[in-house]
Amino acid sequence: MKYIFLGMALFAATAKAQVTSRHLLQPYTAQVGSILVSRESWKPFPQTPAGWKAALPDSMLQRIIAGGEKALGFEFRPIPASLFLEYVRTGNRVNYEEASFGRRNILWSLVLAEAVEGKGRFTDKILDGLWSICEETYWGLPAHVGVQKAGSGLPDVEEPTVDLFSAETAAILAWTDYFAGVQLQKISPLIRPRIYYEVNRRVLEPLKTAKYGYLGGGRTDVKLNNWAPWVMSNYCTAALLLEKDAAARAQAVSLAMHYTDLYLDGLGEDGGCEEGPTYWTAAGACVFDILNLLYDATGGKINIYRQPLVQKMGAYIYKTHIAGKYFINVADAAPQLVPDGTMIYRFGRDMGDTVMEGFGSWIMHTYPSGAVSYEHFHRTRSLYDLLAQSDCAVHPPAEPVVKNVWFGDIQLMVARNAQGLFVAAHGGNNGESHNHNDVGDFVVYSGGQPVIVDVGSGTYTSRTFSSHRYDLWFNTSAYHNLPVVNGFQQKEGAAFAAADVRYLSNGALTMDIGKAYPAEAGIGELRRVVRMEEKGVTITDSYTMRAPLQSLTQSFMTVCPVDIGKAGVVLFTTDAGQKVGLTYDAGMWEASVEKVGFGLPEEEGVWQHWGGRAVYRVLLKAKKLSSSVAVWYITSYGV
Repeated sequence: MKYIFLGMALFAATAKAQVTSRHLLQPYTAQVGSILVSRESWKPFPQTPAGWKAALPDSMLQRIIAGGEKALGFEFRPIPASLFLEYVRTGNRVNYEEASFGRRNILWSLVLAEAVEGKGRFTDKILDGLWSICEETYWGLPAHVGVQKAGSGLPDVEEPTVDLFSAETAAILAWTDYFAGVQLQKISPLIRPRIYYEVNRRVLEPLKTAKYGYLGGGRTDVKLNNWAPWVMSNYCTAALLLEKDAAARAQAVSLAMHYTDLYLDGLGEDGGCEEGPTYWTAAGACVFDILNLLYDATGGKINIYRQPLVQKMGAYIYKTHIAGKYFINVADAAPQLVPDGTMIYRFGRDMGDTVMEGFGSWIMHTYPSGAVSYEHFHRTRSLYDLLAQSDCAVHPPAEPVVKNVWFGDIQLMVARNAQGLFVAAHGGNNGESHNHNDVGDFVVYSGGQPVIVDVGSGTYTSRTFSSHRYDLWFNTSAYHNLPVVNGFQQKEGAAFAAADVRYLSNGALTMDIGKAYPAEAGIGELRRVVRMEEKGVTITDSYTMRAPLQSLTQSFMTVCPVDIGKAGVVLFTTDAGQKVGLTYDAGMWEASVEKVGFGLPEEEGVWQHWGGRAVYRVLLKAKKLSSSVAVWYITSYGV
């Protein structure tokens, strides 16, 4: 399995962008030492087979044991240094990730199997996996080691740095100690101290004084991305389970609360995730993981579930759902996703959001095997899921259909009509986390099927987060549903943004996207209006130029077969066989279609996003340049 769609963000935070000092958790900080349940008393999950048998149905216990039995055949071999160096040598990051993640997945399967069975069948193999991981020089990824003073290449053992997967590993080892520590202690009294030593030196201690960019670099006036809550959810887990010193344990929990607050402070009032729904599962959902831990480890004394911001942050996941597996995929987010339904159910239950509860249950019932899933991590979350699956399974499932949504903080509009058409459009800027140059982009679905799409991101390589990021076509505006003006595409950077953005309550978004283009394009104003109407979607672009308009080409990206045989109509055929037409002025525009080729390593991810379907780029090139207005009308064909 290839883990290529992970929430691996840049290490930089965005300075002074959309930061509001809410400090929702800080009122509890002074009390942490007195309200935390002691390490000895905190028992969030059963530690005996009898306890698990009382908590889970036999069918689930058997699945867990079968997973452990399958894992018994795995050999924990050292990962060679040459594999670590592939990232700097060839740009490939997937091969090392498969080896590293695979070892941890096997260890987790073994630990769970031994926890629920308790016969000692898995203990030696757990020891092999545990010891092998402790012997690794670095618990993170080659793509992230560059934060060390020595830069990218091999990791410096004298400078432990904490990335997403160092923190993930710390949590896995902490749970290994919790579930299998007594058995491991019987093998050797040195094993459990080794777990604490490695977790402490690699993760707990470095984070006490960390100045990592993903934590704000020591500043509190910066907007953090998904790394902050993801790392903190695992850091908090490890500290709660392993730290024996009560004062140090409370200090670690307070630190996790501090950085969680900073992440929440960086959200807008509508709780939107500018990184998209895929990243919400490793951003807003990780905030829930932390809040869940804080609630549990304090006997319910820390509880901010009813805070409006937290409620809106949670609701984002169902408000950006299109239909089935399809979600709005801004930035690097994937177009298809099967999120953790049980987690969504739990989040909704704890917030009192009945729509979210129903959505979580709907996901569990509709996609019981996971299908297109990005939930390979977050082990603490998965444990709480185990205890809630029975409740989720009997909760009435309901796929939410939200008609009109406006996230003012991330400038994202969603609208549906009675004909089954769906449109989403956004403004924003080209300096957002996991950015694509896509200010003013829109997508259209019909009957829950893609028509005009954002193709999404590709497989992550060394180019993805480098100065060559915008050499990759799927990150550029020319391969989004945007115009190329006088030969110029949009530019990257926060300065290239939508201006005068206004949402109209009847399902329309108007904005000037001209400022997203360089001055050389000669644009005075490029006013785009995206409007949902009774029978279709209208896109209107109005141009005011400072320099002569010499060329103008509009792109439309699709995974549908396209017919341009009839002048004035681009005809799309969805997977369900529905015809959707885009009408245009044939006297003004000349239509052509090109099939996007795949061949580069990064392009594999785009191909996989769409299940191997072909990707097409429809081009409408202006034949006359005197007009300053372009109108596109999209509707079910013949309506």
